[in-house]
Amino acid sequence: MHHPTAVIEPGAELGENVEVGPFSYIEGGVRIGDGCRLGPRVTILKGSSIGANCTIHAGAVIGDVPQDLAFDGAESSVEVGERCIIREGVTIHRGTKPGTITRVGDECFLMAYCHVAHNCLLGDNVIIANNTVFGGYVEIGARAFISGLVAIHQFVRVGRLAMVAGGSVATKDVPPFCTTRNCAMNTVVGINVVGMRRAGLGGEQRKLVRSAIKALYRSDMNVSQAVEHMRQSFSDEFAMEICDFIDNSDRGICTMAGLSSSRSGGE
Repeated sequence: MHHPTAVIEPGAELGENVEVGPFSYIEGGVRIGDGCRLGPRVTILKGSSIGANCTIHAGAVIGDVPQDLAFDGAESSVEVGERCIIREGVTIHRGTKPGTITRVGDECFLMAYCHVAHNCLLGDNVIIANNTVFGGYVEIGARAFISGLVAIHQFVRVGRLAMVAGGSVATKDVPPFCTTRNCAMNTVVGINVVGMRRAGLGGEQRKLVRSAIKALYRSDMNVSQAVEHMRQSFSDEFAMEICDFIDNSDRGICTMAGLSSSRSGGE
């Protein structure tokens, strides 16, 4: 069902049982999956693909050109997975370079006035609270929880099942399973026990994560030495996930509260 004031341009592909609210605009070349519901004044621009059974609330804009001076008008895209909830005023920009993509995984929840910049990659089941902004090329692991009023610098990575606390800033990578400190910069304070429980990780699995994080942060080794020690001393999948995450970090990782900032990675 489409409201009579909605504008759906020729070439847009809408699946079955799609609802489009008043004054919404869908540009040609957009693809929207079955069962999606678009509220009033939603704008979805060319190059955007929306998976089935998504709900997009008033004023959201998906697929606009990136806020990047390097953008030259090249064809790029936005891909939103299935069963996502996108609340009021959310903006998701398409990639900068030709053929590149900004991707939001399945079952993500983006609360009001979030901004997902060009070339960001969000895993499945990511939650982003109100008024949070991502710079370009940010990567968010599956089931990460990003609280409200958070700013994440371009190219930063947040690991799986991490929790970024409200009002904090990340200019370095946040390792998997960690939680950051409220209103602080590049500081973790422990592991995300609540998130791991919700994801079905049992007590023994959480114990393995805790041991790996302790080895990483609570020792007299620098990050490179700690990773080498973990690879030699641990064999579980969680320790290896943390090691792999750090090995792929270009910006270094957040430090632990109470430790020297020299532990933040790269050495």
